Amino acid sequence: MSSSGKDVSDWWSTEIIDMVPGQIRFRGHPIEELIGNISFPQMIWLMTRGDLPDDGQAKLLECALVAAVDHGPQAPSIAAARMAVTCGLGLNGAMASAVNMLDDVHGGAGEQAVELYVSIDKATATGLSLEEAATQEIDRWQAERSRFVPGFGHRFHKPEDPRAPRLLGLIDAAAREGTVSGRFAAIGRAVQEILNSRKGKPVPMNIDGATAVVYAELGFAPQLARGLFCLSRSVGVLAHAWEQMQQGGRNKGPTPPAYRWTYTGPNPIEDRD
Repeated sequence: MSSSGKDVSDWWSTEIIDMVPGQIRFRGHPIEELIGNISFPQMIWLMTRGDLPDDGQAKLLECALVAAVDHGPQAPSIAAARMAVTCGLGLNGAMASAVNMLDDVHGGAGEQAVELYVSIDKATATGLSLEEAATQEIDRWQAERSRFVPGFGHRFHKPEDPRAPRLLGLIDAAAREGTVSGRFAAIGRAVQEILNSRKGKPVPMNIDGATAVVYAELGFAPQLARGLFCLSRSVGVLAHAWEQMQQGGRNKGPTPPAYRWTYTGPNPIEDRD
């Protein structure tokens, strides 16, 4: 092959897809063998991890994806999608607007929670008890990152986010079946107990904390936890954007029409008086 030909062939390098006319293979699997034989969660796993999960792993992944699809128009990403539609954007523009809002504050707590859980897991490997490790890593997180412990606390669901105990119960069942170890579920519960004790009242594990347990148990990297949340929430975004299209209207702002914001800047006219 000529040097120019090799340069062209090496422009992209990927282990994900191999494609020539009449042939498409994902991670070595012909697409015609995947279609009708594996589920969408299994396909997500294959594409991001390189192998196929067993049925138990795929089921648990699916549970996490289902749990996080939507949290109503008050969620910034959903509100953005609906506003984008009423400003004239199509579905793709509305979905892009919404997904671009899923960052550290809204949408990133799952990734951060996996980081925290993994740090606690590593600390237990040094000989610390689970309570000691969790206390140490919570203190470190609050000193170095944020006073907010990711995955815990909810301004709306008090004293309990209904999604969290359901997911933890499914993780417990998967652990009994040998699908996962269950140690990250124990870590999540330990963090919950410490925060409850310090606060003196329930600090509920939220959807980010619960799905983070699932993703940590399944061995997903923290960064992928955020990507998976984006995939899951995109379903809700699509549904809300489509509904807004059917409803019509011009809901161009995040506040009711009669709402008047509070102005706190200078007022030269009043100052002259």
